Amino acid sequence: MYQRITKAADFIRKRIKDDPLIGMITGTGLADLADNMQIDQDIPYEQIPNFPRSTVAGHAGILVSGRIAGKPILAMQGRFHIYEGYTVKEITFPVRVMASLGVKYLFIFSAAGGLNPQFRPGELMLLTDHINLTGNNPLIGGNLGEFGPRFPDMTSAYDKELVTLARGKALEEGIALSQGVYVGIIGPSLETPAETRFLRIIGADAVGMSTVNEVIAAVHSGLKVLAIVAITNTNLPDCMTPTSIEEVIANAKKASPSLARLFTRIIEGLEK
Repeated sequence: MYQRITKAADFIRKRIKDDPLIGMITGTGLADLADNMQIDQDIPYEQIPNFPRSTVAGHAGILVSGRIAGKPILAMQGRFHIYEGYTVKEITFPVRVMASLGVKYLFIFSAAGGLNPQFRPGELMLLTDHINLTGNNPLIGGNLGEFGPRFPDMTSAYDKELVTLARGKALEEGIALSQGVYVGIIGPSLETPAETRFLRIIGADAVGMSTVNEVIAAVHSGLKVLAIVAITNTNLPDCMTPTSIEEVIANAKKASPSLARLFTRIIEGLEK
């Protein structure tokens, strides 16, 4: 696996101008977050050795290199999911590649269903913790000692300094930014009313089909993580209505301008 990661990283390194400081992963309906970048290079996933391919609507499948506020960024326009048939090591492969390229900060953005009844579609939630119900973990199997220890601590998976920075910038910009616990599930079927009730009872504020395993791999690799989700629908177990992928994409796009503005301000506040 390490050789496969190195091969992909070497391929990318030869095609980008600068060693990236920041890695970014965008999810359903959020690919245009990279539009704020001063773009130097874009590479379709299918050109990168050993890289998976995006198969889901709203995921462009392009790796973009560029800058925001003068800081070098490597952004994934589209991610991978277990429900696509990928293994957990395959969906976290790009995180390992970013770490190999020298990324220090990983920003993860995704769409999520709201479990907290106070949330509304189009709002943003800052992750302060997560619950992994995917039944998977990218660290199962032989440890990749080149990246991190066998048993990484997850007490502060979401970097506290980045969380504080994000809160402050949101306040300055007048952007409503809730915070809460994200629960990761496999999908692709959406939650039943009973499942929704259960997820809320165990302490989750939002639910999605990504993020948690990427965060585990990032923490294991020594990256500082910040994650924000766009709430695309509200799950109220006693009066649930059907949700379509078109609705999810539309509500994610509704949140995208605020998220892009916040992302830029956070990057401006980062130390190199």
